[in-house]
Amino acid sequence: MFISEYFQHKRDCKFKQAQRQQRIDSLPAAYRSPITNSDKDILSAPIESLVSNVQHGTTQPLSILRAYGKLALKAHAQTNCLTEIMFPSAEQWIASAQSGATAEEKGENPLPNLKGPLAGIPVSLKDTIIVGGYDTTVGYSSFVGNDDGKDGAMVRMLKDMGAVPHVKTNCPITLLSFESGNDVWGRAENPFKKGYSPGGSTGGESALLAMGGSRIGVGSDVAGSVRLPAHWGGCYALRCSTGRWPKGGIKTSMPGQEGVPSVYSPMARTLGDLRYFTREVIKFQPWRYDGTVHPLAWRGEMEQKFEEKERLKVGVMRTDGVVDPSPACRRALEMVVNSLKAEGHEIVELEGDHAPPDMYEGLKIASLVLNADGGQMFDSFRRPGEWLDTGAAQIKSLASLWNPFRWLYYLWVKYIRRDHVWAGLVENWRAQSAFENWKLVAQREAYRTKWFEWWNQQGLDVIVSVPNATPALPLDAMKDAFSSCGYTFLFNLLDYSAGVLPVTKVQVELDGLPKDFNIKKLNGVARGAYKYYDAMAMEGLPVGVQVVGRRLEEEKVLAVMQRIEDALGDDQYQPMGSERVRLN
Repeated sequence: MFISEYFQHKRDCKFKQAQRQQRIDSLPAAYRSPITNSDKDILSAPIESLVSNVQHGTTQPLSILRAYGKLALKAHAQTNCLTEIMFPSAEQWIASAQSGATAEEKGENPLPNLKGPLAGIPVSLKDTIIVGGYDTTVGYSSFVGNDDGKDGAMVRMLKDMGAVPHVKTNCPITLLSFESGNDVWGRAENPFKKGYSPGGSTGGESALLAMGGSRIGVGSDVAGSVRLPAHWGGCYALRCSTGRWPKGGIKTSMPGQEGVPSVYSPMARTLGDLRYFTREVIKFQPWRYDGTVHPLAWRGEMEQKFEEKERLKVGVMRTDGVVDPSPACRRALEMVVNSLKAEGHEIVELEGDHAPPDMYEGLKIASLVLNADGGQMFDSFRRPGEWLDTGAAQIKSLASLWNPFRWLYYLWVKYIRRDHVWAGLVENWRAQSAFENWKLVAQREAYRTKWFEWWNQQGLDVIVSVPNATPALPLDAMKDAFSSCGYTFLFNLLDYSAGVLPVTKVQVELDGLPKDFNIKKLNGVARGAYKYYDAMAMEGLPVGVQVVGRRLEEEKVLAVMQRIEDALGDDQYQPMGSERVRLN
């Protein structure tokens, strides 16, 4: 049984990679032709303008698809960011929609609505999202061949809006990593630096957006999985609160996990596109497609209020209390703070009397309640011999330790290594009983209440922080750095709305470590992250900043992100700005 499953795993991986290459090779020559001036006009246009042009018949959806297709193929050749190649189906959808045929008449999935709010816009999707006619592997070979021919709820909604799904993007097996690799599709890389991660778990998406192969996309976020890739890939992302964005019609590595719910959320190449995409999806009433979505209309009045509010009250989170930001990330945050001060906004340092509830406590609760099964569910889909991400492998190995050994390891870390941070994380790192899990959920709710009351006392509009302690890390760094996720994971636990925007890039002359920096003095989590920090090796990598609102405050977060971008002005480095799209 073991041997037969192993060889089936190898056959399925080989089949999917060959199928992907065959689909690329069989594309019309137009996808491999040089970028034309007409293509450049399309690629530099905001989606709102493209939608209007499609609706009025001045731009053809096929031209848009092929322009983005050219860059998507270039992006894939450089970064291995794509999984399913859907251009032929997309062309058929467009042709059927233009002919006036209906999906019912043709016995097919919904067709793009070329009068809708996303008319003719190519949309890239994380590999976990179900599109009829294509597998949804989530990086597992055991999921190969699971297509049932039907679009999931999210894709039905996007097509009804006029969107044209054109590619699916790479992710890590287990979906629990800031890298994006698996045996089925291979490993995605950062487009700005060879050998570095594009982030995870929505890393293929950030790599594709970074190289202009898509303008808008959808990913999922359970511990930072759209925000971290946006930070490491120089694009934009919004982590929506639970129930604000649809999540129906997906596959996952952890079905049933509700301790820290995964949310699906938008990513984009520009802030204008992110705002338009988010606004139009919510205005389209996604609760008609997914019963988990709150029937909460887009609140334009909230958006306008924070676009126009004369003086924002902004809390600055300098550290999560576990891993202090690296020089590059600290500088990006300081740029934002200084730009807001220059605009006359009130800055509140979140320390002393203004300090929030213990963020390390949040990391411990989130880590245990997310992995309350001890990693059994994500591992149940793996076949013998299937590669496991190094971070997820640590989750599994720590959870599977015999209890006396775990206790000895805990004592050694705490009293011999004197690392109280790492000791606190590993002390109870194992599968929890139902009784223990209920207690963890109760702790989560009590912790959320602390934050609710603290925020009320502070009267903040938003918080700004780094999205991660470091810029993009090298491939395989998760064997040491997988626990360095507190700046994003905290707000998943709290279910707060949070966005990321690019601010600067690593510069060796500004972002080196102090000469007296001693990594040995750091706790185990921080040591794992700083082991790979090297300003010279990282030079040119994007660095972003996170903007956090409270639960279900997507409108506010996007409006404040715009205020920050406007305040930064020419000082903001925008790798994804339309003037920097890679058209050569």
